[in-house]
Amino acid sequence: MKIRQEIINKLLEIEQKEQVKILYAVESGSRAWGVESPDSDYDVRFVYVRPMKEYLKLQEQNDIIEWQLDEVFDMNGWDLKKTLIQFHKGNATLFEWANSPIVYKTTDEWNGIYKQCKHYFSEKIALYHYYGTANSTFKQYLQEDTVWYKKYIYALRPLLACRFIEYNHTIPPVCFENLLPCISSKPLLNEIETMLAVKAASDEKDLNPQLPMIQQYIQQELVRYKQLSKAMEDDRVADWKTLDDIFVKIVTSLETLFVC
Repeated sequence: MKIRQEIINKLLEIEQKEQVKILYAVESGSRAWGVESPDSDYDVRFVYVRPMKEYLKLQEQNDIIEWQLDEVFDMNGWDLKKTLIQFHKGNATLFEWANSPIVYKTTDEWNGIYKQCKHYFSEKIALYHYYGTANSTFKQYLQEDTVWYKKYIYALRPLLACRFIEYNHTIPPVCFENLLPCISSKPLLNEIETMLAVKAASDEKDLNPQLPMIQQYIQQELVRYKQLSKAMEDDRVADWKTLDDIFVKIVTSLETLFVC
């Protein structure tokens, strides 16, 4: 509870010092996935809006606030304009933020935004994103005889998200536990549960022996989702008008908040 209040206080500080209105703030990463280690940091992501005059300037404005990065906190946020553009692109990470089970702040404005933006979810873009994340993790971190178990999660979770999308054709859950029903093999599930128990009691950097069933599953699924993501047709939504209307409505309706 102490950490949560500290995060909320930091969000208020960001609003005051940056002269922005934060519409939405959540936990991302291992804590949102429900698989944090004792020394996991807090990955806080937020969406903010600036005063209308800032969007009328000719000079390009910074659309990211990078607030804090240390051993405890990783805090950064996206401007509303950037956020809406990323919704149009079907950005899978943004949809994860929007469905995080740990919410530090939300607003009626954000609830309205996401209600209208859900249909911009793209199965192809999400599959390609999750496959790429799993593939790079596997190649970079899971080739030695001993590995960081957190990297198994960084490979398994996106592959399970791919499987969820393949069979449900919708946005996958954020929590790792909620993706495990995508696996039907009891022995594999048992090995994953063993791995999670070891990770939960270990430091992030502890090395442990490779787990053969998990290793094989990752290899097989990488082959499958590389092929599937390439074969899928582009299903991105072309419409910009909805996003333009949202942007104008939010910026103009909140303008009174910035009047001194």
